[in-house]
Amino acid sequence: MFIQTESTPNPATLKFLPGQNVLEVGTADFPNAEAAQHSPLAQRIFAAGGVAGVFFGIDFVTVTKADGAEWDHIKPGILGAIMEHYQSGQSVMAADHKPVSGHADHSGEDGDIVTQIKELLDTRVRPAVAQDGGDITFHGFDRGIVYLHMQGACAGCPSSTLTLKMGIENLLRHYIPEVIEVRPVAA
Repeated sequence: MFIQTESTPNPATLKFLPGQNVLEVGTADFPNAEAAQHSPLAQRIFAAGGVAGVFFGIDFVTVTKADGAEWDHIKPGILGAIMEHYQSGQSVMAADHKPVSGHADHSGEDGDIVTQIKELLDTRVRPAVAQDGGDITFHGFDRGIVYLHMQGACAGCPSSTLTLKMGIENLLRHYIPEVIEVRPVAA
């Protein structure tokens, strides 16, 4: 098995490409080791040491290193953990894991606007940020403000504010006049 790695715009995050599907659908975010209880693969990666967060996409694993950890020291352990996992034949996620779209549910009078926001995120934004090892999902909409949750390489990325304001906000405002502003939310 050959696992490729790619840098991301976030220097604290690397994207690992195992050459096969990680998830069948959706994404999975593990912002800490405790959150990894439903994923044998995420548990192995955290156990390698120096890992602050793990994120799964369809065909990639994004790992965020802990403060003070150096990629030269922790990358071999992470590669070993991923390789060992795939050779073990274990599933990536526990049987009780239910894939989700990642978007928060929204009910209320703005339902049509929220549907348009989610559609634009799914077709224009999420595929682009997945290339960088991350994901951006809808969190809420209130009085013209769209709240988005940034995951994987996008969380804590130095260029995330620019991506939100210059990219996503301009896109949503162009297609949906009711959108005034886009703001990030913490997990």
